Amino acid sequence: MSSTLAAGHAGAVANPRSRVILASLIGTTIEFYDFYVYATAAVLVFPHLFFPAGNDTTALLASFAIFGAAMVARPLGAIFFGHLGDKRGRKVTLVGALLTMGVATFLIGLLPTFHQVGWLAPALLVVMRLAQGFAIGGEWSGAALVATENAPPGKRAVYGTFPQLGAPLGFILANGLFLLIAAILPSEDPTRPSDAFLEWGWRIPFLFSIIMVAVGLWVRLHLVESTAFTKTVSDGKVHKLPLASVFRTHRRQLVLGTFYMLATYVLFYLMTTFSLSYGRAGTGAALPGLGYDYTTFVLMMIIGVVFFGIFTMLSGPWADRWGRRRTLIAVTLAIIAFGLTWVPMLAAGPVGVMAWLILGFSLMGMTFGPMGALLPELFPANVRYTGSGIAYNVSSILGAAVAPFIAIALWSWGGGSPFWVGVYLSAMAGLTLIALLIGKETRDVDIEA
Repeated sequence: MSSTLAAGHAGAVANPRSRVILASLIGTTIEFYDFYVYATAAVLVFPHLFFPAGNDTTALLASFAIFGAAMVARPLGAIFFGHLGDKRGRKVTLVGALLTMGVATFLIGLLPTFHQVGWLAPALLVVMRLAQGFAIGGEWSGAALVATENAPPGKRAVYGTFPQLGAPLGFILANGLFLLIAAILPSEDPTRPSDAFLEWGWRIPFLFSIIMVAVGLWVRLHLVESTAFTKTVSDGKVHKLPLASVFRTHRRQLVLGTFYMLATYVLFYLMTTFSLSYGRAGTGAALPGLGYDYTTFVLMMIIGVVFFGIFTMLSGPWADRWGRRRTLIAVTLAIIAFGLTWVPMLAAGPVGVMAWLILGFSLMGMTFGPMGALLPELFPANVRYTGSGIAYNVSSILGAAVAPFIAIALWSWGGGSPFWVGVYLSAMAGLTLIALLIGKETRDVDIEA
């Protein structure tokens, strides 16, 4: 087989496979890098710098509230960039989404603090976070379409895992950089970053993102359109208003796609944002947790994220062989069981905590990987960018925007026990299971239709 993908119809220009893989992977890597940088700062830095001194729990919740604000903007971004992607093409839309994300993340690294400008500081943080969410709304679906619409026959789920790999890679890059800075600027108090870290060190990961964005833009500017989109244009099937069309003719797919992603989102944000809060909280804190120092627990998380990446890659061949629906039903059942085992696992000491992280991140890879193919396959090519983007990003509100907030509330309500947080995960996975049982297999759909 040649080094380029076969064109779907006469006269089409193909993207080299290496370019498809890199273009779909690098954008989501930057997207998740930006997410993890913010998520880590939301736990480690922002409660100290962007809110008035007082109750630590209130400051943490306020920081998470701004974190969740981006999720509210994501469906708006999905509509805007989805419209462009379905009318003007995947390439130009992906470039615009990546540029918006990069500028917003870079500017967060330049923001003044509450001590300097008062309430203007969190207000500006909200604006930048909304811009991030707006950009993310168009990033994932475009990257997934680049991968799946350029995939060889029978390999769509495998290719669909490449944008998903951006999640573990982004985590390792973001947290690795924070660990390096924390090591260079050590703190004598393990419960609080050093003064130098709080003054300027935390800004470095945000400013560094502009370099990654420049690389991503260079790769994406060399893409050509997929045959699925060019065929839609040549056949005269481009809709004037893709949003109206997708709601008129594909409401069922929108609802199912939203709930397909629900367990994935809840698990993802519990295993990253919440776990970092719970892992670092000491027995004397307002909400007692595991009491690990920041460096130790993040290193344990990185080990878990390695398994996230491994099982993301494995999930693609499984979903191509056994089907998306059958694979995800089995994984979702496992997530339900996992949520009910949090207390005994976390009470088993360091070995149990490490096993909890590895199992949670492994399940994350298995449920997240097939989504890169499944959501695009729910919609025809002329509304695919809009439809997959809306489903993915509306689910971010139901799962991601509220998950850290609900988790903190349940953690507090349970007197510091993670039991009800795990039950919450199982309940949300139960809703995903129902959607999967109602839905149909999409493995054999015509991606160019």
